[in-house]
Amino acid sequence: MEQVKIAVLTSGGDAPGMNAIVRAVVRTALHEGARPFAIREGWKGTVEGGDLIREMSWGDVSNILNRGGTIIGTARSDRFRQREGMLAAAKNLVTLGIDHLVAIGGDGTLTGTNELKNQWSSLLAELVEKGEIDEETADRHPTLRVAGVVGSIDNDLVGTDMTVGADSALHRIIDAIDAISSTAESHRRSFVIEVMGRHCGYLALMSAIAGGCDYVFVPEMPPADGWEDDMCAVLKAGREAGRRDSIIIVAEGATDRRGERITSTRVAQALEEGLGEEARVTLLGHVQRGGPPSAYDRWMPTLLGYTAALELLRNNADPVVIGTRRNRLVRLPLMKAVEDTRAVKTFTAEGDYRRAIQARGSSYAEMIDVFSTIASPVPTNNSTGGRRRIAIVHVGGLAPGMNVAARAAVRFGIDRGYDMVGIQNGLPGLVNGELIPLSWSDVDSWSGLGGAELGTRRTIPPVEDFQEMSRALVEHRIDGLMIIGGLKGYEAAALMKEERRRFPAFRIPIMCVPASIDNNLPASELSIGADTAINTNVEVLDRIKQSASASRRCFVAEVMGRNAGYLALMSAIAGGAEQVYLAETGISLKQLEIDTKVMINAFETGRRLYLVVRNEYASQHYTTDFLVRLFEAEGRDLFDVRQAIIGHQQQGGNPSPFDRLLAVRLVKSAMEKLDALVVQGRDDCAYTGMVEGHIVCNPLTRMEEQWDPVTRLPRDQWWLGLQEPAHIVSNPHHSYPAHVLPIVQEA
Repeated sequence: MEQVKIAVLTSGGDAPGMNAIVRAVVRTALHEGARPFAIREGWKGTVEGGDLIREMSWGDVSNILNRGGTIIGTARSDRFRQREGMLAAAKNLVTLGIDHLVAIGGDGTLTGTNELKNQWSSLLAELVEKGEIDEETADRHPTLRVAGVVGSIDNDLVGTDMTVGADSALHRIIDAIDAISSTAESHRRSFVIEVMGRHCGYLALMSAIAGGCDYVFVPEMPPADGWEDDMCAVLKAGREAGRRDSIIIVAEGATDRRGERITSTRVAQALEEGLGEEARVTLLGHVQRGGPPSAYDRWMPTLLGYTAALELLRNNADPVVIGTRRNRLVRLPLMKAVEDTRAVKTFTAEGDYRRAIQARGSSYAEMIDVFSTIASPVPTNNSTGGRRRIAIVHVGGLAPGMNVAARAAVRFGIDRGYDMVGIQNGLPGLVNGELIPLSWSDVDSWSGLGGAELGTRRTIPPVEDFQEMSRALVEHRIDGLMIIGGLKGYEAAALMKEERRRFPAFRIPIMCVPASIDNNLPASELSIGADTAINTNVEVLDRIKQSASASRRCFVAEVMGRNAGYLALMSAIAGGAEQVYLAETGISLKQLEIDTKVMINAFETGRRLYLVVRNEYASQHYTTDFLVRLFEAEGRDLFDVRQAIIGHQQQGGNPSPFDRLLAVRLVKSAMEKLDALVVQGRDDCAYTGMVEGHIVCNPLTRMEEQWDPVTRLPRDQWWLGLQEPAHIVSNPHHSYPAHVLPIVQEA
């Protein structure tokens, strides 16, 4: 039986993360016994053939995870759009025996892929008729099987929550906003920043929220006439409220309702005319496409490429796009996804802005409403006097994004008519009466700050201090409490509930918001801070790889996580590690024997670097130091072994764009629930979280059902199923069977 041959190409605009897809497709194909090929320069490569279509080996895709762009090149081809070009493409593919294709790109790439599939039979028939291929060759390849993965920084494909490259582009934009904010604040200036997004405002809207910006223009929602006056009024109110800087984000495809472009220059002129000040303009341009991919744009594209390859090799279904929806992989009918995407442009052109926004998904519409509240220079609710009070406290270890969460809580709370109070230094601060009022402007600069301005402590005061805690709640007239933190916060809420019989002050509604780099909280697939920690780990692992480039070396890197291996596994996938040890699966002597032999074989066959990631609680006995000494003893003079304990770097740094946006969404839901409970006079205790993309609230009484007190882990850890593809794409010597991921869903 002829060996299956599968090709992969990248076409259209490049996007960070494309290399991760290519790597996963090639290595999954090799694992499945297929022969992978790379088509260089996109559709141009299919038309011209020759050296532009090359068989790939395992080593051809080594050390590419951290590289931006696409190593196999991308280009647009006018010839491919013509019948003559498609004939050449079909001939080049079928002559090499290729009839499985993974296409990576935007809607144009996907459309071309579908067209080639639809015309495949007629193209081969014509080639046979012309004598360019024989009948036997055509009969061996009667159909072209295709799967698409969308690589686009614009995040413009309808039906998938995040396209490959969008998260990295957000990182570039947020880095720029954070840097510009410093100089803007120093000089009391206004800056207009133009970002990409011809038809989709995702980058503009999300960066405006994550960056704490003042005004935003997106293609799907052209502003009404007179927008210049409205914008100037908003910025003027901000200055009067004490803001020293103003930042406006403009999507490159933004227009007014007459269809005329709203350029960054036009916005700057409106500010000069309306406010009498010169605004600075920054066009980020192609820097948004460049640079290394973010952690998300490494591990998620790896899963997408793995799934796309299996889809082609095991299914005979219609052409699909492998995308993401609600933190799950999803199969989308290829042309329906393209048609739905193009429909958004039609809705906007027809002035049906509501449908255009709805087509982007419910979370997009939600975030438009969020921006209008959280970016307002002053509270939109003007009620005063006799208002109830909600307190905010951090409990547990530091998680990047705590400041964003506290800022959002203050603004959503004030917007609903509450007086907001901050409890400093965790629950010990409540014992000591360290409560301060928080105004709208007090938290204005917290959107991009790492750390926790209110302070945080892991300590839960002893029961004898609960009387002082209750006294502080009474003295400061606290009607509701929001705890932002980790497991210690949840446990503290449970203790407060138990002590209500003795201390009635605890009979107030309490909401817990998950913030922990360990990502080990009940009923929340992702916690605030975990994404930032993974990005930190990936940056360190990249540097470790560079340090080993001049020698033959094994590195054992230890990451945080306690009993939860989430950080370890995701860091290993995104960092391209060959082996990972998790607390959930532990480490056995037999496993170490196998892994050591695999490592030695890798170095004997030319490997120069071997990366091992270990979760800090993976084993009580087989410590990081033990692994280093074991590998060094067995490797003898073949390679050196070093260890790197990443440590508290994982809790530091400014929060990633994802963690900023997650914090806003979680806190918005928590404040809505808290508000409802206060209004109803109820004293429920609950926790919020994100499950399959939806924000949900659960009563504290369900914690035992959803969380194991022995392991201190959620009973359902969705990410554990990702170990299999992690092994398959990381090491050719592993013999794990490949299975379709349990997180794959049908659209």
